[in-house]
Amino acid sequence: MIGYLIIGFNLNAGINDLALLKIAKVPQKAIYITQPKKEKNRLFVVNQSGTIHIIRNNKTNDIPFLDISDRVYGSLTPESEKGLLGLAFHPNYANNGYFYVNYINKNNLTVISRFSTSDNINIADKNSEVIILEILQPFDNNNGGHLAFGPSDGFLYIGLGDGGSTGDPYNNSQDLNTLLGSILRIDIDIGNPYSIPKDNPFFSHNNKKEEIFCYGLRNPWRFSFDRHNNDIIIGDVGKNIWEEIHWSSWEEAKGGNYGWRIMEGNHCHNPEDFCDTTGLIMPVHEYPNNAAFIKKLIGMNNKEASGCSVTGGYIYRGEKIKQLQGVYVFGDYCTGRIWSLKFDGEKATSFKNLHQDLKKNSKEMPLVISSFGEDSSGELYVVDYLGAIYKFISK
Repeated sequence: MIGYLIIGFNLNAGINDLALLKIAKVPQKAIYITQPKKEKNRLFVVNQSGTIHIIRNNKTNDIPFLDISDRVYGSLTPESEKGLLGLAFHPNYANNGYFYVNYINKNNLTVISRFSTSDNINIADKNSEVIILEILQPFDNNNGGHLAFGPSDGFLYIGLGDGGSTGDPYNNSQDLNTLLGSILRIDIDIGNPYSIPKDNPFFSHNNKKEEIFCYGLRNPWRFSFDRHNNDIIIGDVGKNIWEEIHWSSWEEAKGGNYGWRIMEGNHCHNPEDFCDTTGLIMPVHEYPNNAAFIKKLIGMNNKEASGCSVTGGYIYRGEKIKQLQGVYVFGDYCTGRIWSLKFDGEKATSFKNLHQDLKKNSKEMPLVISSFGEDSSGELYVVDYLGAIYKFISK
């Protein structure tokens, strides 16, 4: 039902033998999965309540890798956007034991901090926290939360939402004098606690935050890099009409303005008509926000709905599913829909609704898609917020 939104989709481009294999159960409120470089046997799952869990041999360790539930914002309801939100392992984690988290603390601050592993590689030292950055969140929603190290530069990228409320009332996403509504880029290997890369787009600019790499984002959940060419792909959660995917080369993204709150998707938002789109980067894909979250919670039939909150994914660069090479896979939090597309540098192509084939080929399916993730080999996973991890396989 959404193929009409972008010209050039090939609805018959099939990846018909894909399946999802449930590999582990984890505690509810699971929101991300990742793996350090060079690791092969352990997967790390972030839980919104403030814990990180290790999966090994398809079993979840009884003791969390990290438990900072005493520091994160409490009272997490199913609609809450707070808590522990992001995790990234230092590119040299195998030697230095450093990893970075993004969480909302009890004072409503976004905290970016570093922890270290302990002598027991399966349990981190919760007392090793070094705070890198703190950002006040003016409201309760649109916190962003994703962290990732750039595959080419080794710098830490940090996704931040516009600060919340409705419609970005402070216009944070278009204000280069605030960090909100942006993806930041910092060097955590030099400086105390970090430094600004000299090739950041606003380096040495007055009245502009030097940490900003790109801006004009409402709530980036999540972004990723193409391991082959450093393209950046962002799933930006819409207000209440359009969900959007942005796909840019690294050079285009550098200093790029993705449009919010001027635009929601390809459509004027503020002002509602005749908005000025000069210099804005438009999404390569959008889909309608037409599924009420409450319907999902109470199990109502929602077959015709596309979704209500995009979950950005990854370009597959693994080795086990040849037909998925170079394909971007993403989904929706509310409906559990999973889609894929390619990008030819100008427009999205080869769009595919993967959901029906996955459902046909899989014993179980995720219900509430909170995240996708990669292992060190580029194999692809999907996280169910209700407490399950699935791996993409070819039947």
